[in-house]
Amino acid sequence: MARVFLLLALCVLPALVSARPGRNPYAVQGRVYCDTCLAGFETPKTTYIAGARVKLECRDRKTQDLVYSKEGTTGSTGTYTITVDEDHKDQVCDAMLVSSPRKDCSSPSSGRDRARVILTSYNGLVSTTRYANSMGFMAAQPMSGCTELLRSYQEDDN
Repeated sequence: MARVFLLLALCVLPALVSARPGRNPYAVQGRVYCDTCLAGFETPKTTYIAGARVKLECRDRKTQDLVYSKEGTTGSTGTYTITVDEDHKDQVCDAMLVSSPRKDCSSPSSGRDRARVILTSYNGLVSTTRYANSMGFMAAQPMSGCTELLRSYQEDDN
């Protein structure tokens, strides 16, 4: 009886230890806005764009070859969530703007058209949700009241 238990322990235990459950997928989350004051950043007059298309691309750090790509769309609050099933250890991943459904706000804001995202579990982060910086489109014309708003930012600097 002891031999059967020993044989069972030697055969079954390593199989149980090596069988690991699948990793949790990552959720890349961010927002897309319309820069209604042409300020280059989010302000109290900023509006968020529903139906904007974004994509997530991961590239090899050395060769810059495209390894992974997936698109997503913002919801009613201008927030998108892109689910990524695998770890992208040493790759460079960026969320980037694709298009805006608004004709009056469809030009990507320079410097705010992409956001770097780290998609690995080998960095000390426990959560599988990765938050990307907000990305924005520029309005064709500034809305009313923007001059006063931007002036108030300058007053605070002194």
